[in-house]
Amino acid sequence: MRARPILPLLFLPLSFLFPAAASAAETVELSRIVSAAAGDWNKDGDSDLALIVRPAEGSDEDNGVYLYLTGENGALELKSAIPNKIWGQFNFAGQAPAIEALPSGSLLITSHNDSIGRDRWEQTLTVAYRNFEFVVAGYTYSSYDTLDLDNTSKCDLNVLTGKGKSNDKPVVAKGELILFKDWNDDRGQKACGLQ
Repeated sequence: MRARPILPLLFLPLSFLFPAAASAAETVELSRIVSAAAGDWNKDGDSDLALIVRPAEGSDEDNGVYLYLTGENGALELKSAIPNKIWGQFNFAGQAPAIEALPSGSLLITSHNDSIGRDRWEQTLTVAYRNFEFVVAGYTYSSYDTLDLDNTSKCDLNVLTGKGKSNDKPVVAKGELILFKDWNDDRGQKACGLQ
């Protein structure tokens, strides 16, 4: 079954997106949603939803990720609310995070700094639904120094198998099934030998 477009999902009443049973920490205002993607995360033929949500005004936390699955009654049900997870700023261009659905049912969550300072970087997490949980399946990172063009790094790692490439050389790390909520970016940096 083809995934439904995202726009109709965003106009659903708030009660569908944020059930009354959800705690206040899991409830967000629509104006705080900065990126959204629809796809079939659990491969049941129904369209699911993923959101990146900016923190509340005045908070020093990072952006949160909210992951929904369509339930048996057709309503979206919150599967995972992960506050303070994805870096991103909105005061300057080139620093806003984004979420994207892949045809495979996985998600790409990208954070980056393309505008401030000499150290520019981009990081992408591939998140997949496995064993009834959202896990990090892949980690991709690249960076460069605007004043020293020879100072670059690049890594592409399959987190599940532990195999990948870092600066065009093979890397082998311990393959792991890491829950997205437990993921720490330092883990990817260390596996790629970038720390």
